[in-house]
Amino acid sequence: MAKQINLKPFKNFFLSEQIGGIILLFCVIISLSVANSSLANSFENLLETNLGFSTSNIHLEYSISLWINDGLMAIFFLLVGLEIKREIIEGELSSPKKATMPIMAAIGGMLFPAAIYAFFNAGSLTANGWGIPMATDIAFALGIISLLGKRVPASLKVFLAALAIADDLGAILVIAIFYTNELHWMQLLYSGGILALLIIMNQTGVKKLIFYIIPGIFLWYFVHHSGIHATIAGVLLALTIPSNPVNDTSPLEKLEHIIVKPVNFLIMPIFALANTNIRFEDKMIDGLYSPLGLGILLGLFAGKPIGVFLFSWLSVKLGLGSLPSGAYWKHIIGLGFLAGIGFTMSIFVTMLSLDKPEFQIEAKFSILVASVLSGITGYIFLSLLKKKIKRKF
Repeated sequence: MAKQINLKPFKNFFLSEQIGGIILLFCVIISLSVANSSLANSFENLLETNLGFSTSNIHLEYSISLWINDGLMAIFFLLVGLEIKREIIEGELSSPKKATMPIMAAIGGMLFPAAIYAFFNAGSLTANGWGIPMATDIAFALGIISLLGKRVPASLKVFLAALAIADDLGAILVIAIFYTNELHWMQLLYSGGILALLIIMNQTGVKKLIFYIIPGIFLWYFVHHSGIHATIAGVLLALTIPSNPVNDTSPLEKLEHIIVKPVNFLIMPIFALANTNIRFEDKMIDGLYSPLGLGILLGLFAGKPIGVFLFSWLSVKLGLGSLPSGAYWKHIIGLGFLAGIGFTMSIFVTMLSLDKPEFQIEAKFSILVASVLSGITGYIFLSLLKKKIKRKF
């Protein structure tokens, strides 16, 4: 008898992402409004205010902005890591046949945008930002496809979630490998020791979450001081949390249940508030035609759907995967546009890859425009596609 997959945790995650995407949108609007009001300077000063403490041996005094981007976002990446691990063990990435097509689609959706960006920015001061258009914002993408309701096959929503999860894994690897600062080997050694301890506890059957969370906090501290971006600590911790492929609730699912709502309803909105405070200026429109702007705009709006479609088609033609149930190739094109909503993940990579504030502002505006265009195009395309299919049959 075939093993039944427990989809309840996935459904809970998906529903949370839908509402989280709507809250995220409101926070973006608030952030943009504040940035273009008399409160702009006060808000900037607030973000630069230091919190924490420092001693001769411990340094934990950082700006609010850094606490958000390195601290709170580590919890977001913990959730991403938990989701990746659970989908590999018991979900949409649990078998080669299931996993191949969304993984291939994610790879295509990362390679093409990066190549487009590199084409426009090769040899320039912004060349290091090639990772910016590679990312997909899972909250916004799932939020928009949920608005389509029954106008798209349910399998397509699952496929988009699996694609976005694989995309997140790719973004994590890019951050860890290419956007890491100078390494401090002693801190890395401490991090490795804690990670080894967590793995040993997993292998010896330790189930209580507190025994993972406390070492996980120290893991974050040492990873942060090692030169590797602190958010990677969240992923490493997630991979050590015990799970199982059966219906019994595992520690991994318990932890995911604990943090999924704070992440989607608090952490991601706070990140959006702090990082989308773009002050609109006349010259911003001109910035869309700069190499940086074109690389991001075309990378997300054109590179994503092209890469997602071509690599999905390739996986099916090679017999490695199959189309989602009830879906057509045109659905995959529409899905590719939704994958072009880079937003929070793209902004996060922007902060890591571009040092100059003027480049960061230009990149954020380009991400905003590209994400809005991708979301609207994907929504309209999939809505009209449903009508055409009805007329055909």
